[in-house]
Amino acid sequence: MMAVSDPFAHASDEDLLLAHASGDPRAAGALTQRVLPRVLAQALRMLANRAEAEDVAQDAMLRLWRIAPDWRRGEAQVTTWLYRVVANLCTDRLRKRRHVAMDEIAEPLDSAPSVAAQMQTRARLRALSDALAQLPERQAQAVALRHLEGLSNPQIAEIMDISVASVESLTARGKRALSAIMAGRRAELGYDDDEPT
Repeated sequence: MMAVSDPFAHASDEDLLLAHASGDPRAAGALTQRVLPRVLAQALRMLANRAEAEDVAQDAMLRLWRIAPDWRRGEAQVTTWLYRVVANLCTDRLRKRRHVAMDEIAEPLDSAPSVAAQMQTRARLRALSDALAQLPERQAQAVALRHLEGLSNPQIAEIMDISVASVESLTARGKRALSAIMAGRRAELGYDDDEPT
């Protein structure tokens, strides 16, 4: 059986978005397959809740399809635009959180060695997510993009539409604030157990 070649394999994200805007449904499918896993992963890292992350990913993709007809070639990268939208949607959700009921704690993403380790991982992710919600919006976004997404400072500067120096400042202040917020929770979250004896 001969393999069918993918007509969109070498198309850029922007080309796929513009093809979708011109009415090609296959382009939308190809772009979704390409970017949705990254969008979902970003939302999951920021929110530590799979259901919320899926809602954010869906909302971000819907927003992308809505703006497709107005997309101006060369102004921004599709992934940069999506990172910004996802970060903003997650920040909005984090800001609305007040307290967490036990049944709202996210299920583990994969099997862990023990139930205790799974619970500790969930507690740590939830604590980080809640701590991020206490930061000013721009600091939370910069810290999440740098330390959860692993983006470089120039990439973050482009996403946030600020200078690299501003990214460095926001990230440094955000990390200091997170350390202060989390300082009293080391034992509760099991970080004291991680230290060498």
